Amino acid sequence: MNIVFSINKFGLTGLGATLVSLIRNCSNNADLALVFLCSDINTHDKQNIKNLLVNENFTGRAKFIDFDAKKEFGHLKALHGDYTCYGRLLIPKLLPSEDQALYLDADLLVLLDVLELKEFNFNEKILAAVYGSTITYTLDKRFFLDKLKWKDTTAYFNSGVILFNLKQWRIYNINAKVKALIEKYPLDLTSHDQTLLNAVSNGQFERLPSKFNTAWLPGKNQAHNLEDKIIHFIGSPKPWDMVGKIIHNGYRSWLGYTTKNWKKKYCKTNINKLKRAWKIRRSIIKKLK
Repeated sequence: MNIVFSINKFGLTGLGATLVSLIRNCSNNADLALVFLCSDINTHDKQNIKNLLVNENFTGRAKFIDFDAKKEFGHLKALHGDYTCYGRLLIPKLLPSEDQALYLDADLLVLLDVLELKEFNFNEKILAAVYGSTITYTLDKRFFLDKLKWKDTTAYFNSGVILFNLKQWRIYNINAKVKALIEKYPLDLTSHDQTLLNAVSNGQFERLPSKFNTAWLPGKNQAHNLEDKIIHFIGSPKPWDMVGKIIHNGYRSWLGYTTKNWKKKYCKTNINKLKRAWKIRRSIIKKLK
């Protein structure tokens, strides 16, 4: 089963816990093929990922694919000045011989067995995701209502956990549709790749059970138990961000899957953490208040 991540320097801190939880809760990790789409990830970082996999007794396959996020997507709307989030749009092109791939953000705790999705029935949909809401309650609702002329009852999903039906994606030539949307609305993508993926799905996506993308927002208590779920640390700050330990109630849960070695390498205060803190300063101030 293909599991794909799109990562940069900022994503490495959270990636450790995502990988550890993924492997430890998988019934047979030899069945996993991990693909890392790397933007500005150096050889040292890649080796640290490999070492983490070895230490967790990972027996599947791992592959690293480099891409330049700014070169590929720099003409689009950035997320806190970064374009790595668009990397998941490259999955159908970079895995041309595969029929299915599970994309995971690097801010998750995977507390279930992802192999449950190995034989998932897409019912000919191009992707599967957890239903979030109708577009009425989304940040990019004006794009869908005013530009695409959708009904306000159209279904919408969060793109942090996406199961791609790559075979059907190719049949419907979805890459061409993505390209057309990018060319027509480069600065209207309020929620970035999420806006695009919802746009090409047109509300017609197969529904994953809600346990596959369970949000945990900063400042909120986790309402349900943490068993048999994928916990998604949506929003900012994340548990590992500066002051995240104070603001985010998921800090201890995240720390529980962050190895000592990973914490030593990627959880210290450094220039990248300071840069990110500055970019998300409004969210930090809001949550502190």
